Amino acid sequence: MASPRFIDALGHGMSDKRIDILRGIASTGSISQAAREAGVSYKAAWQAIDTLTNLAGVPLVERAVGGAGGGGASLTAQGGHLLELADALDAARREVHARWSARGAAAGAQADATMARLAVRTSMRNQLPATIDALAPSGRTVRVQMGLGTHGAIASRITQESAELLGLQVGMTVIALCKATAVRVERWDTAVPTRRSTAGNRLVGSVKSALRGDSGDEIAVAIEGGLQLVGFAASGSGLRVRQRAAVVIDESAVVVALPG
Repeated sequence: MASPRFIDALGHGMSDKRIDILRGIASTGSISQAAREAGVSYKAAWQAIDTLTNLAGVPLVERAVGGAGGGGASLTAQGGHLLELADALDAARREVHARWSARGAAAGAQADATMARLAVRTSMRNQLPATIDALAPSGRTVRVQMGLGTHGAIASRITQESAELLGLQVGMTVIALCKATAVRVERWDTAVPTRRSTAGNRLVGSVKSALRGDSGDEIAVAIEGGLQLVGFAASGSGLRVRQRAAVVIDESAVVVALPG
């Protein structure tokens, strides 16, 4: 059984609505109700669950099908543990804030402003826990090669200054981020050959869901090991659930973040 990566999952702070979704599921037994209480769509609630599961590395929610009420959802034991840790960290945060506020209103206000800037959240839907395998400087940029455990590898090309400011080192645990709009999904049988490009990432998996659209089909792809990537295919791609697919991401579209 995989070891939980709870700190990775909590890296965006207690104000993140993803934790609110888990709390809602625990109290109501319903993902749709949890979504309503958190003020997000049902789809966004599932996105939150998928992202947290990616980061934690263990199943957090299980869904029951059927029954008098049409089924529901509940937290797994690991999901309950993550929620307990989130509450404990939130209590510790409030205690630290109280100590700063006790120094005076100005100190408390400054601490609030500083933490608000540091606890920046992102709209990037794809968030993958990774480990730096290699750092390859090239001129003013650095190619960061990251392993996704048993799920493959992904690379990012960032500036030398960014690598220095983050203090990146081989073996360091990071999170690879990329926007869904920067992810191209292609049919496996028509995709680029397996020869790896120095400027692009290519991961293989199977289609988990497909939403058709005039400007492109939104495709969720499950890659080996349980991680998920969301991207877009050409409108009318014909990609179907469980079909083999390739995910292509330019290295310059991948952001490297430090958890916590």
